[in-house]
Formats: sequence, C-alpha cells, structure tokens
Amino acid sequence: MRLPRRRHLAVRLAVVGSAFMFFLFILQRDVSHREQATEKPWLRSLVSQKDHVLDLMLGAVNNLRDSMPKLQIRAPEPQQTLVSTNQTCLPGFYTPAELKPFWERPPQDPNSPGADGKAFQKKEWTLLETQEKEKGYKKHCFNAFASDRISLQRALGPDTRPPECVDQKFRRCPPLSATSVIIVFHNEAWSTLLRTVYSVLHTTPAILLKEIILVDDASTEEYLKEPLEQYVKQLQVVKVVRQEERKGLITARLLGASVAQAEVLTFLDAHCECFHGWLEPLLARIAEDQTVVVSPDIVTIDLNTFEFSKPIRRGRVHSRGNFDWSLTFGWETLPPHEKQRRKDETYPIKSPTFAGGLFSISKSYFEHIGTYDNQMEIWGGENVEMSFRVWQCGGQLEIIPCSVVGHVFRTKSPHTFPKGINVIARNQVRLAEVWMDSYKEIFYRRNLQAAKMAQEIKNLGMDHCLDVGESNNGGKPLIMYTCHGLGGNQYFEYTTQRDLRHNIAKQLCLHASAGTLGLRSCHFTGKNSHVPKDEEWELTQDKLIRNSGSGTCLTSKDKKPVMAPATPVIPTNTGSSSRPQTTTCPALGGVPTSISGNRIWGNLMFENLIISFPVGLKNGFQTQWESRQELPTPCSHIGSIFLSSTLVDESIGTYNTWPRALLLSQKQTSKAEEAAGIGPRAMMLNSRKVSLQPHPASPDI
Repeated sequence: MRLPRRRHLAVRLAVVGSAFMFFLFILQRDVSHREQATEKPWLRSLVSQKDHVLDLMLGAVNNLRDSMPKLQIRAPEPQQTLVSTNQTCLPGFYTPAELKPFWERPPQDPNSPGADGKAFQKKEWTLLETQEKEKGYKKHCFNAFASDRISLQRALGPDTRPPECVDQKFRRCPPLSATSVIIVFHNEAWSTLLRTVYSVLHTTPAILLKEIILVDDASTEEYLKEPLEQYVKQLQVVKVVRQEERKGLITARLLGASVAQAEVLTFLDAHCECFHGWLEPLLARIAEDQTVVVSPDIVTIDLNTFEFSKPIRRGRVHSRGNFDWSLTFGWETLPPHEKQRRKDETYPIKSPTFAGGLFSISKSYFEHIGTYDNQMEIWGGENVEMSFRVWQCGGQLEIIPCSVVGHVFRTKSPHTFPKGINVIARNQVRLAEVWMDSYKEIFYRRNLQAAKMAQEIKNLGMDHCLDVGESNNGGKPLIMYTCHGLGGNQYFEYTTQRDLRHNIAKQLCLHASAGTLGLRSCHFTGKNSHVPKDEEWELTQDKLIRNSGSGTCLTSKDKKPVMAPATPVIPTNTGSSSRPQTTTCPALGGVPTSISGNRIWGNLMFENLIISFPVGLKNGFQTQWESRQELPTPCSHIGSIFLSSTLVDESIGTYNTWPRALLLSQKQTSKAEEAAGIGPRAMMLNSRKVSLQPHPASPDI
C-alpha cells in the first residue's frame, strides 16, 4: 500500500483542527442547554439527540487520527519487573561470610585415627579388642570398633570437588530456604549417629539450618534414651522425637516431617558424613523449581576402615538409579545422551529412581504429592515408590554432583523385621498396584508370592455378592451369587434408621437371629414405629457389617451368608482397667463381608437413605488386618505415563518385534535438551533394568 503524499497531510490536519474547534464550541453551549433541560422537560429529548451526534463526531475524529500514516515506530512501554510479594531478597550472590557453618570445627590432630577422612588402621590386636570388634560387626554390621575411635567431629581434608563446584556462587534471589534435617535411627551406634549430627553442624551454613530432628524408631539401647536426650541439649538446634513402637523408616520420617518447621525437608541416614558445601547446591536447585527432588552424590564410607571416598577434581564417573522387574533399586552409569546434556559438574543428573536415604524436598511439594505411602511398613520399596510418585506427579528426580555426602553401605541389615521379611514384598505390591498400571503383571509373573498377596489386598475373593434369590418376598433364605453390578436381587440400601433394605418398593429388611440371616417386612414404617435390634446394622470402620442385636457379623461359609460371633477385644496400655471392651468381627469359617461399590447420597434425594449399594455387598477374601488397608490414590496423571506402540519382550530380556517403552513426559522438553537433540524422556523397560532414555516424539504425547 502506497503512503499518501505529504501535501495531503496539511489538508487532513486542517480538517481535524476545524472539527476540534467546532467540538469545543458545541461543548461550551452544552452546559447552558443542560441547565435549561432540567427546567424545561421538552428540551431533554433535543439534548439527548445532540449527545448522540457528538459521540458520532468524536468517533469520526478518532478514526481520522488513527488512519494517518505512522512513519515512526514508537518505543515499547517499559515493563515492570514482577517481584513476589511473598518474599523479599537482595540482589547479587551470597558471600562466604553469610554461608559460614553453624559451628566451626575444632582443631584437628592430623595423626588421630581416621583424620581427614583417612582409613582407620591398627596392626596389633589384643584378645579383648578382637572380641569388641567382632561384637560390633555382629550388632551393627560395620566396624563399630573403628568408628568409636575416630573423632565425632573429624574433618575430611581439603575440598577436592571440581573447580566449578568449589567456585559456585548462589544467588540471593530467589533466596535459599532453610531446611530441617531429619535423621531416623533404630539402635544405631553412638559414634556414627553423633558423627552424622556433628557433620551437619560443621558443614551447613547457619542461616540455612533450621533444626536437626532425630527420630527414634523405638530403639531398645539404653544409651539412646536419656543419655542421648541430655547430650543433644548442648547442640542447640538438635531435638529428639520418638515412636513408642517400632513402625519403620517410613512412619518415622513422616513423624519427623510433621514436626519440622522449615520450608525444605532434608532426610539423612544415621551413618553419614557431609562433605564441603553439600547443602547449598541442593537448596539452590529447589529454589529454582520446587517440584524437583534432589539427592546428593553419595560416596562410600568404608564399613571396615571408615575411609571417606573423596570426590576427584576431574574425570568423575557418575551413576544414577534404576530398578529391575523385581522392583529392586540399582545403579547404572550415565547413558551417552545424559553425558552430552551436562556441560559441567554443576549440571544436575536426571535419575529414574534414587536410593532414597539421602535427599531434599520442598515440604509443600512433599505434602502435595501425598508424602509417603504410610501403610508401607518398616522399610523396603519406599525409595522406588517415592521415585514413581515424583515422576508421575509432575516432578523430577535429580542427583546434584556438587553436593557430596558419604554413607556407610552395609552388606546386610542388622535389624529384624517384626512381621517378617514379607513386609518388603507387601510394600512392593502396594507400589505396583498404585503406580505401574498394567506393567504390574510382569512383576507378578516373576513373583508369585506378591501376586497372591495382591489378590488379598485388592479384595478380589470369590467375587460373590449377597443375593435375595428369585421371588423372595420374605421368609426365604438368602444366597451368595456372582456379583453382576446390575442391582436387582443384589440391591440394598442403608437408611438413617440403620436398617438394610432390599427393594424399597417391597419394604423388605435384613434381620439376624440364631446365627442366620433372613429377609422380612421392615418394622419401621414411619412415625410411631421403630427398628428392632435384630434389624439394626452397623457399618464398621473396617468396612464390616455387624448386627446390633446379636453382635454378630455378616460373613459367608460354603457359599452361603451366615452370621459370625464377634470377639471381644481387650484394650491394652490404656492405664485404666475400667475402660469398656470392644468387639471385632472375625472371619470364623469364612471371610468378612465388606462394602463394595457404595456411594454417598446424603439426604438429598431420599429422606431416609444414607448409602446405596448399586453393585452389591461383595464378599471379600482377606484376613482381618488386610481388610483395614486401602491403597493410596495416584496422581491424576500430572505428567502422565504414556505407552508407546512398541513393547519389550520381558521373557527373553531383549528387544524384538514388540518392545515396550514407558514414556515419562511429566514436563515439556527443556530448551537445553532441545538444543542437545533430546526428545521427551522415556523409561525403557526390559527384563534387567529400567532407565531413562531419549525417545522420538510420539503422537501420544
């Protein structure tokens, strides 16, 4: 489009000026006209018409102005920097003075045992020393004799990390959040526990350490009770919380998290030592993205000599976590694409799983993803479960190489399992059921014990439901029949009068007498009527159904519904012998009946209706304690698991015409990954291990 000639500009400017002067003249007369209009109503219509004409003229003037050619490009409006109102921070970087440790380490004797992270060495042993060493190995599964003779506050020598880690600076904005360090212990050796605590105090900046929480998982050693309480009082920020009975690592960590006051939670095992500058890189990554769960680069503290494996400046070989089809955690070297993505040692390492003993996580994100599965017991599988939870709930797992923490890796556990080692298999079943979708079948084919346990937890049972039978208008025995979910003979409703009614139109209710279950006309018909005790039912917290009159529970035996006597439960540790006993419903000769497929109606549609059972009262095959277990609800695929069109032949462990890939695309590919030619992250599954690998873009994503 050609620009108009300049001589036309003068004409247009004259027209605009004339229109503007005429507008001012009309506007001046408008004031007097409005005053007259208020006094003379017949002028109001004329004034309103004139206002309309003025609006049209103003629009024409604006259009004329906008139609004039714009030969110059205006400068953009200055953009205001958005600063979070929730936090204030200074520009620049933290200074070394600001990052001084909570406690300065006392002077070290370079010739003392294990000084500067060196190995404990002893050439000559007396008989008593040999016996003490063997006792320590038996009790703790590491050389407690050596640990006890190494300083609790030993230094680890100079900082041998790569130069980019040593010289790394941390921005004040966004600020690094303070952390609560949570350390769980059960009958831990005195020296390893306190060396872990002192290591945190001597390497953690004071402004970043909110507290150290020691969580005692019901230790039985006397030195871990009152003596420990008295000792930590001098350490200012250290406190001890205790579980009265041994419940395991998961519930102990949840206890520590519940009392933690900092914005970031840092979990450590009770036999660790922290290297120079271990915490700042972890907190800096969380400050960048609170959905990232970060683990330090874990190095070995030798279980025999307590030699600390220091990092090297160049040529470090990194590992990351994986898992196999037994859902066991393992280590693997970094694949080529992950090596290429990282420019130097300050770049994090993306990891499918992590060891789980040492990591930092935003407390708000920890709660957002549901924390741990609190029904997992003791330990085992919780690290893989947390890994799956993070990746499938919009987060990422990363290892931070500039953060180095040493850990004593034992070859076996010194602790017993109160409920047997089956708790590990049970934990893995819960993991598979919640997070693995159809891939759990591969796990079950390789672990028949887990497959059997899964059936019990899932309440599959006989898949039979309570059924009134054909043409039962009361008086006929009830039966157990295959659940069909269509209502009809298997439809029941629980009312505010606490009776169980079948088919409201017929007004038939369940009743229990002499160990049998029957169906008869309901006694409650409205005002001036009541529900007799043999028609009154209780739905227990364990999802069992108990008759109030007889105290018996609805169960089944030989494919027939029966009533089982309730067993009294004597309360323990109540401190009072006058507390009344309660009853529980056992599975005598059969199994408890549980509520399946119920939905809450409230009292909106039907005045008396509380719960309806549209798919029936299902008979569950389960033991008493398993009936109380419920699987957690997985995330609604915020960063979903997508299945590609290729499958892995898990029977032979090699890729053939139907390999399988599990795409973990919880976030869009970052710019750095795009530049490196890496597409969405994929988790490749085969018979040996699972790892993150690049995968071409899929139409499923």
